[in-house]
Amino acid sequence: MPVRGQYAKGIAKREEILDVALELFTKKGYDRTSVREIARLAGLSQAGLLHHFSTKEELFIEVLRRRDVRNREEFRSSHGDPNSIRRLVSIVRHNMTQPGLVRLYVTMSAESTDVDSTARSFFVERYRSLRAEVAKDVRAQQRLGELSAELDPDAVASLLIAAADGLQIQWLLESDGPDMGVLMEQLWTALRHVP
Repeated sequence: MPVRGQYAKGIAKREEILDVALELFTKKGYDRTSVREIARLAGLSQAGLLHHFSTKEELFIEVLRRRDVRNREEFRSSHGDPNSIRRLVSIVRHNMTQPGLVRLYVTMSAESTDVDSTARSFFVERYRSLRAEVAKDVRAQQRLGELSAELDPDAVASLLIAAADGLQIQWLLESDGPDMGVLMEQLWTALRHVP
């Protein structure tokens, strides 16, 4: 029985670490937040934190996973729109309030292209899942006559995700540039008006 209690405590502490890291990355940026600071605010030593996350990269990946889960929950419930395309546009718009997390995402996604990257499987699965979700909604929009049946749903999904990622990079480089959410909305509007 005590093992079960210890296991539960370990899970709770891991969740607390992720909450602290997510908050710090949102406020300060991941590149301005030290593992030592995360550990201190979670009531641990740096070695204690590394007991729960074997590397900084593992912690970063889990923070991104946590952010994705929260975004899905928040944008599905608060906006009442089950459409993943609309959620994608809303999340891109929301990301403008979280430059630190956007920077972490962009950096980790670029690093995941290395075959030996610890982030690779996370991003491969994330893109696969998101493309499938968006493609499913594209098909639904085609059945409703909102999108041309000539468009390949998988290609449209890939293009929308690529646009979202590319806009985030542009925004990080020029944060006073055009609104990412507005640009994503314009792209989606343009796609819906293809004859």
